[in-house]
This record gives sequence, C-alpha cells and structure tokens, in this order.
Amino acid sequence: MGFFQLSSLSRSTAGKWLGLVTAVWIQSICGNDYTFSNYSRALKSLMHLTQIELNNLSVAKDVGKAFGLLAGLASDRFPTWAILLIGSLEGLLGYGVQWLVVSQRIQPLPYWQMCIFLCLGGNSTTWLNTAVLVTCIRNFRKNRGPVSGILKGFVGLSTGIFTDLCSALFADDPSSFLVMLSLIPFAVCLTGIFFLRESPPASTAAESEEESKYFGILNGLAVIVAVYLLIFGFIPDPSTLVSRVFAGGQLVLLTSPLVIPLHSYFKGLPILDIEEEGKEPLLQNEEKVREEAGAEVVVRRRRRPVVGEEHTIAEALSTMDFWILFVSFLCGVGTGLAVMNNMGQIGLALGYSDVSIFVALTSIWGFFGRIISGSVSEYFIQ
Repeated sequence: MGFFQLSSLSRSTAGKWLGLVTAVWIQSICGNDYTFSNYSRALKSLMHLTQIELNNLSVAKDVGKAFGLLAGLASDRFPTWAILLIGSLEGLLGYGVQWLVVSQRIQPLPYWQMCIFLCLGGNSTTWLNTAVLVTCIRNFRKNRGPVSGILKGFVGLSTGIFTDLCSALFADDPSSFLVMLSLIPFAVCLTGIFFLRESPPASTAAESEEESKYFGILNGLAVIVAVYLLIFGFIPDPSTLVSRVFAGGQLVLLTSPLVIPLHSYFKGLPILDIEEEGKEPLLQNEEKVREEAGAEVVVRRRRRPVVGEEHTIAEALSTMDFWILFVSFLCGVGTGLAVMNNMGQIGLALGYSDVSIFVALTSIWGFFGRIISGSVSEYFIQ
C-alpha cells in the first residue's frame, strides 16, 4: 500500500512542477501587448492614420488590460482551464482580425472597430496572466516571490522571443508576426489546459528546501534564455541558415525546464522501497493521532489576512499596501508602455527602418528587472 501511495505522491509533485513549466511556456507567449511597434507602421500605412490616431489605437490596446478585474473575479468562480480558454479565444479573435487587415485579406475596418479588436487582444493577456499567477502562487505559497518573478520575467522575455523568432523565420514581416501572435498563444494555452491545475503546496521543510533549489535552477535557465536572445540580437545580418539554427536552439532552451518535473518524479521513486518495509506515510500517522485523541472542539476566529496571504477584493481595498501598489502602477507603468508603443516611430525618426532589435533589448532588460525583484521581494517579506 505504501508503494502506491508514495508513487501517487511522486506523480502529484511532478505534476505540480509540470504545471509550472507549462505556466512558463504560457508566459513566454503572453507579452504580445508589448509588440505593437513591430506592426504599427503597417497599420498606419494601410489605414492612412495620423500619428495621433495611431497613438490612440495603441491606447485602445492598453485599455483592454484595464478590464483585467474581470479575469480576477472569474478566477474565484471558474477553474483554471476555463480562464485559459477564454483568454486564448479572445486573443485569437483580437489578433486574428488584425492579421486579416495587415495581410490585406480584408479591407481595413472602420477605426472604431479596430479599436475594439485591439482592446480584445490586450484584454486576452489579463486572463492568461491571472490563470497562471493565481494557480502557481497557490501551488508554491512559500516561494511566492520567486515564482511571480520567474513568471513575470518570462512575460518580459516573450516580446524578445516573438521578435527574434519572426526575424529568424519571416524576415520581420508584419503579417507573419501577427499570425504568430494569434495562433501560437492559442495552441500553447490549449496544451496548458491539461497540465496547469491547483496542487497541494509544500507542507514540510524538506519540500520547501527542494522548491528553493528548483527555483534556483529555473532562474539559471531563464538567464541563459535571456543571454541567448541578447547574443542573437547583436549578430549583424545573420544568414537564413544561422537564423533557423538560432530558432531551433531557442525552442530547445524553452523546453529545458522539463528536466525539473522529470527529476522530481524519478527522485521520488527510490523512496518507495522504504515504504515496503513497514513505514507509513506521514499523512497516515497524522490521521491516526487525530483518531486516538478523541473529539476536540476547534474554535476558529477570523482575522485579517497579512501580506502574502490571499485577500478578497474588499479586504484588499481596505489596506494601504493595495493603494500604494495601485498609485505606483497608475503613475509608473504607463511611461514604459508609451515608449514601447511608439518605439517604431522613435526608431524611424532616428533613421532606423527596423526597430525589432530595440524592442527585443527592452524586453530582455525588463526580464532581468522582473526576476530580480521577485527574489528580493520574497526576502523582505520573509
């Protein structure tokens, strides 16, 4: 009996890490909001837009993220797979219509309709981010900072991943780029539906220590991916063969985190022999203690959650921490978005016909900031 129970435990632990790897893949294709500069010039030309109209079009995209509250509310009522499905379908629609316009398969839509589809594309990422972050933070409660830093870091890297892949495979064609933005997230999220789910968090010191080691490995792999993207960005006029070899290497690096769930699974198997000798799992011992202790009366008193614990919306609104974060995001995040949205025009004004390298560099350096902030925040919270 002990053999099968620990075998199930090994699969559960490995499944939790497989879910995190799937979350990393989802986040790796979740930064499409920051790629507007890669195809904004095509929209401007086809729709005969002024610079102000183009800016307003990018604002419509960013307004979509303002409705992220909908995804947050839905995450408390629907399973993870449903949140992922909603976000992937919304992104397929929003970016799919933009592709139809840029590829000239349909005539440019009226300006207000394009604003709606850009808004849908922007809002789609809030559903994916919510599904990934909420599920993984619940699965790794004692490593909230590292897990959020890694996941948000890969969101930053996703812009570089998309940009460099498009440069390598399609020579920066805006139409092909939009095909990637619409189809790849949809396909990856359909895969994530089967693997990303809530699992029991670490309950022992040994499990927490093991989690910290695995997160260290993930951080190292993420840095390798970032440096790899950075190196490719500085290769002057790479040939088609070099570009395709690079694309293959990038895909290999993105699959490398699979070593963690594989190691977690096989590491748990040798313990099964010990269980055959008569030792019982810790959970069974705990249940027996409760049975032998007799009936107990437990008095539960509700207290306000502290930093790091889950809050309801009402509880969050009543804390100073929430309002500090809200004002900080309101005043600070918009400056970065303004630069990213207008990178194409800035590069054109400086004499660069291709700004993909600048988009990729901004993405990569943003990754380092996100991943470092996650680890630092967890240190101070502890």
